[in-house]
Amino acid sequence: MTTSLERGTGRFRRVVDVATALALLGCVTFGALLRFPGFHQPREEWPAVALAAVTCLALLQARDRPRAAATVAMACAAATFAQGYLPTPLLLAPLMLSLYWVAARTDRRTARIFGLAAMTVVVITALLDNPTTDMLLLRTVGPVLWLLLPIVGGSRARLRAAYLESVQARAVYAERNREEEARLRVAEERMRIARELHDVVAHHMAVANAQAGTARHLVPTRPEQALKLLDELTVTTSSALIELRATVGVLRQSGDQDGESLEPAPGLDRLPDLVSTYASAGLDVAVTTEGEPRPLSPGVDLTAYRIIQEALTNVTKHGTGQGADVRLSYGQSRLLISVTNDATATATATAPAAAGGYGLMGMRERAHSVGGDLRAGPRPQGGFEVSTALPLHSLAPEELEAAP
Repeated sequence: MTTSLERGTGRFRRVVDVATALALLGCVTFGALLRFPGFHQPREEWPAVALAAVTCLALLQARDRPRAAATVAMACAAATFAQGYLPTPLLLAPLMLSLYWVAARTDRRTARIFGLAAMTVVVITALLDNPTTDMLLLRTVGPVLWLLLPIVGGSRARLRAAYLESVQARAVYAERNREEEARLRVAEERMRIARELHDVVAHHMAVANAQAGTARHLVPTRPEQALKLLDELTVTTSSALIELRATVGVLRQSGDQDGESLEPAPGLDRLPDLVSTYASAGLDVAVTTEGEPRPLSPGVDLTAYRIIQEALTNVTKHGTGQGADVRLSYGQSRLLISVTNDATATATATAPAAAGGYGLMGMRERAHSVGGDLRAGPRPQGGFEVSTALPLHSLAPEELEAAP
């Protein structure tokens, strides 16, 4: 369905084409009336005008059918100059315009073929009727030079149109890529926030549930210890609120000046606090460090902390044993982390299914996001193990794509 602007543009082009055709017809008429001293030219001008009128009618379709219009123009020009007319620019004007449209609307090879054919036809017909040397340069070199002008102009117009089209295509492509990149960034940010919320909620709620259950059982026999666990439960829930506020805080607008400053993202330096939190819930966690501890990039540091946190949360929720081992092994370029629990054989069969939800999926996504890998599954000697290998520094996006 064409718009009003397109219809208006089409009408304007038709008006321009008709006006151009009438102007060319006037040029041919004036050229046929000219007389040159020392050169015999037909006295009647109507044959040239009639042939020019046929050419001008064909030129009305030159935008859409440039080859057909140029063929008609060459035939009429050959008929005109065969009668003895001198090939002046006025008489060549319709043929020049047809060659311009051929060069502008077709490829370079077609423009060269039609240009060479037009020059050959004009020069030969101009020489056949009058083989004398009268105005020989005007009948040979002149037409060649005049017919070269529209070919050059049409070629430049074609190249400019192709350049503008390529610029527009690049702009459209860049806009489409920009929108796609924005959607990917939004999806990645939503996934990151979902992982953070899951890790925070799952960890603190599991610890709080274990603390509350233990305190309930200790109230009748050891009320002092139960009160201590309830105090620790208050600390756990307060920590959960603080981390939730910090995680949701990334959704604040950048111009929000009234928002509280967010605390730094947790890392392995807070591992002792994490272990003590699980100890208050009745889970004994042993941490072993191998190799020389090396500084980690912020992304890897947060990933290592969250993986350990989620693994210990799964032990608290699904494991039947009372202990877990965390081993950190620093290498030259990677950090190896393993979290194992001493669950019984019965728990070994159920732990993978229980831990195979969003927690295990989130741990894998975190490891992959920094260029690492994660494995989880039952151990041959019993229990469950989560092991991951993380680079000491986060990989760039192009390195992540190249990584196996």
